[in-house]
Amino acid sequence: MSDGVRGRILVVDDERQIRRFLRISLASQGFDVVEAETGSEGLLKAMEYVPDLVLLDLGLPDLDGQEVLEALRAQSDVPVIVVSVREREEEKVRALDNGANDYVTKPFGIQELLARVRRLLHFRASQSGESLAVHFHQGRLRIDLSKRLVRLDSEEIRLTPKEYALLERLCRHAGRVVTQTQLLREIWGPTHAEDTHYLRIVVSRLRQKLGDNTQSPYLLQTEAGVGYRLLVEPDDASDSAGKTESPS
Repeated sequence: MSDGVRGRILVVDDERQIRRFLRISLASQGFDVVEAETGSEGLLKAMEYVPDLVLLDLGLPDLDGQEVLEALRAQSDVPVIVVSVREREEEKVRALDNGANDYVTKPFGIQELLARVRRLLHFRASQSGESLAVHFHQGRLRIDLSKRLVRLDSEEIRLTPKEYALLERLCRHAGRVVTQTQLLREIWGPTHAEDTHYLRIVVSRLRQKLGDNTQSPYLLQTEAGVGYRLLVEPDDASDSAGKTESPS
């Protein structure tokens, strides 16, 4: 990555006006932009230019975007944000289960999209080491997965096994949407994949214990009908467990 360039983003979309709009908006933020108007071209350019992030439309002229997503995932773990007019819950869940990191419905607000791009790139950079981060923070909250320790200010928070399992999985995918189906299968088992009320109860209790605003959550966010996103920051690998004691 050259000096002054924040990252390379591949935009795969068959609408020229959308590509132009995204190119101008992203370039103004210091990103290098590569464009593709078909799925096949997008896959080739993903191999040629090795982007730091992909913005992928689903309604492409040659391949369905879901097929492109599956092919991308077979060759790379590059972050992918789906940007599509398809707003059905089933389509969003399928994209996320196929490996998309996020899903934005057209028409979209460019500032929101840019914020999601920056957050994904930040998490990717912070977790680019050999092992995943085990220490996370957000405001007064400190999480140490290596010790199964959660603190709000200096007070340890007692979590039930299900609450901790949910928190741990969301931390592992910090900043990304994790689907309800994935969480239910991993925490409750495959026979409970449809029992969303179990998940809602645990999410509600977890928000209360973490000091999240239950009326307008900023920490544990709901993506309606799709899943949940936890907005915590991974600490540097050099951070010691003792830093979880320090006030923010």
